[in-house]
Amino acid sequence: MPSPRAPRMADPRLRQRILTVVLLAVIVVFAARLVMIQAVNAQSIADEALSERLVTKELTVPRADIVDRDGVILATSVERYNVGVNQVKIRDFVRTEDGEVVASGPAGAADILAPILDMDPDELGAAMVGDSTFVYLVKDISPEKWDLIAAEKIAGIEPEQVSKRVYPNDSLAGNVVGFMGGAAEGNGTVGLTGVEAAYEDQLEGTPGEITYERDSTGAYLIPTGVQEETAAVPGQDVVLTVDQDIQWYAQQRAQEAIAETGASQATVVVQDTQTGEILALVDSDSVDPNDPAASDSDDRGARSVSTIFEPGSTAKVVTMAAAIEEGVATPLSHFTAPYKYTTANDQTFTDSHEHETQKLTLSGILATSSNTGTVQVGELMSAATREKYLRKFGFGETTGVGLYGESAGIMRDWEDWDGRTTWGVTFGQGIAVTALQATQVFSIIANDGVKLQPTVVKGFTDADGTFTPRETAEPKRVVSKSTANQVLTMLEDVTQDGGTGVLARIDGYRVAGKTGTAQAAGADGRLTSIVASFIGIAPADDPRIVVSVILRDPKTEIWGGTTAAPVFKDVATFALQSLRVPPSTTDPTLYPTTWK
Repeated sequence: MPSPRAPRMADPRLRQRILTVVLLAVIVVFAARLVMIQAVNAQSIADEALSERLVTKELTVPRADIVDRDGVILATSVERYNVGVNQVKIRDFVRTEDGEVVASGPAGAADILAPILDMDPDELGAAMVGDSTFVYLVKDISPEKWDLIAAEKIAGIEPEQVSKRVYPNDSLAGNVVGFMGGAAEGNGTVGLTGVEAAYEDQLEGTPGEITYERDSTGAYLIPTGVQEETAAVPGQDVVLTVDQDIQWYAQQRAQEAIAETGASQATVVVQDTQTGEILALVDSDSVDPNDPAASDSDDRGARSVSTIFEPGSTAKVVTMAAAIEEGVATPLSHFTAPYKYTTANDQTFTDSHEHETQKLTLSGILATSSNTGTVQVGELMSAATREKYLRKFGFGETTGVGLYGESAGIMRDWEDWDGRTTWGVTFGQGIAVTALQATQVFSIIANDGVKLQPTVVKGFTDADGTFTPRETAEPKRVVSKSTANQVLTMLEDVTQDGGTGVLARIDGYRVAGKTGTAQAAGADGRLTSIVASFIGIAPADDPRIVVSVILRDPKTEIWGGTTAAPVFKDVATFALQSLRVPPSTTDPTLYPTTWK
């Protein structure tokens, strides 16, 4: 057999040409790619690389403070830390001393941290075991305690800095200040009630942001890299009109009144008649903003501006002022006031106590709080006129005091009044008001007939210390100075012998005021509750404050003159002394209350 033929060797020159062509093709491809990267797509690729190195974080500032009129802090934000563990990193924790391992892993870290955190080391160690990159170990610790933890330099123990809202004076003015709520556990993110809610935007400020370039590990900032910052704008401190000392005393006295009378609730308002500023706004059992859940839901807000009731006899002031202003009566006008009186539309009204028919002046009707006399005064004016003055004195609209959840009360148009309401409104029935609205009536009389907008907020202080007063409505004249002064004198008759407010008198100061006893809606929504009140002005010869005291369902007696007036006396006395108001230097010239 012939032997196989050996393969024929390729031409070396051909092989060299092929390799050269392939090499040139590869070079062309790489060159084209390089041109695309460096020339065509260079900017987009660079931008993408930079974006992967850039980090943007929000810059926040602590929520601003709420302070009283003298700068006493009622709400502030403090620095706190939550502490977590990276369960993966903590596995590699090792601590040595003199070359020997003294602690390692989760158990070793727990033994070191447990005394600082006052925790059981076994429970703490168990929380460190797992595969999570972050698990909370403890929340809300002070910066000082975090410094102790940080000093141990345990890799895997990581801080989370947070801001916590605190209220140094506990329940003092808690109904006014309000509290926080929202997503964060135990420390809300937004205001829910009071000033915290009403002035959220001013307190919170505006967040900023910082963008910086970090290294490939993501752990360090590149000093020469990109760095842009938009500064956060701090919020404004809210300066209240509340006087801490007067608020404190009024709160204590309100709680005492509940114990003394068996009332279910007490409200006290102290207002500066010269400015409209609220010096104290008290609701019994006021919420502690540090722990709002400990209070009943009804006690977490400001009932003084949200809860409504029939004002009762304190509203007779409006009827008297309207009659004088309209020229249909004077303080000396004569009326015959029986115990029972029936109007032309067959509606019968009675006084609180049975009595013989009395010959009373207009001033006497107010001093003795005669319902039958007041209805007769109302008969001198049209229903439209009666409604006009009720609205001028502020019934049926919010005061704009500056608190979240303020009620406008209930005030219907006179065309919608039924046959009984048309006369009941003359002595405070058939309408509903808040404690602050009732107080405002007396502030108008005390301020020569001019209505000033009540406010609990004096203004706002920027981070640089610039103070901006809160804008309030322009003063509005309600009745003439002459009418207001005549009514003020009539109110002084109420606190004299024979009047219903004798227990409101203050040694050294002339006092004008009015008692009230009225109905309010009970838990069933029906008028089964009683409201006893006294609202007074002091000093009557040169008014500086109005103080109102409202007691809900007193058990000892239902009359404002015996339950609320003594509370007025104590609170007004404290406020006058605290404000250094000099005693009265003149004796009153009063109107006669009866005629022959």
